Amino acid sequence: MAKLSIVKARLEKEVNGYVLISGKEAAVIDPGEPAEKLAGQLDGATLKWILATHGHPGHLAGKDALKETTGAATAMHVADAKLFLRSADRYLLDGEELELGEVKIRVIHTPGHSPGSLSFLVGNHLFTGDTLLAGGIGKELPGADLRLQMMSIGNKLLRLPLTTAVYPGHGPATSLEAELRTNPVFRRV
Repeated sequence: MAKLSIVKARLEKEVNGYVLISGKEAAVIDPGEPAEKLAGQLDGATLKWILATHGHPGHLAGKDALKETTGAATAMHVADAKLFLRSADRYLLDGEELELGEVKIRVIHTPGHSPGSLSFLVGNHLFTGDTLLAGGIGKELPGADLRLQMMSIGNKLLRLPLTTAVYPGHGPATSLEAELRTNPVFRRV
């Protein structure tokens, strides 16, 4: 795989934002606040994409500030844009691929935590937002559908190689293998 740099930034509301850099291009996944913290990790790369895993405020609070300072394109799923009255430059569909430097970001629609929840796969790195966390799943908020979330995890995420690294929207990084072995949500299934 081409060279990829991943920087995790701990943001307000305990949100993990991620800066991905490949070549001279960058993407931010889950642009929370403070946006300056994310912008400070660009290391001279041009921010091309500002990607939201879902429409909850903590995961999007810095989107507009980042767009204003960098001119990067914002992207999310249309279902969350409608539900949370958010706008984006591009509405993403399951299976789409976004180019970033020497790599591609594959969009995986993983509804459940919210109707438009997305996960992003780059090589063997999976960014899951609140769909799958280390040791759990995101809090069940209004608009959540736990059954659908578990189907998304089982039918889409667990079909990836178990060695896939997982970068969640909160808490530490993990792997699919570790979650299948230790995450209590899989004991109920």
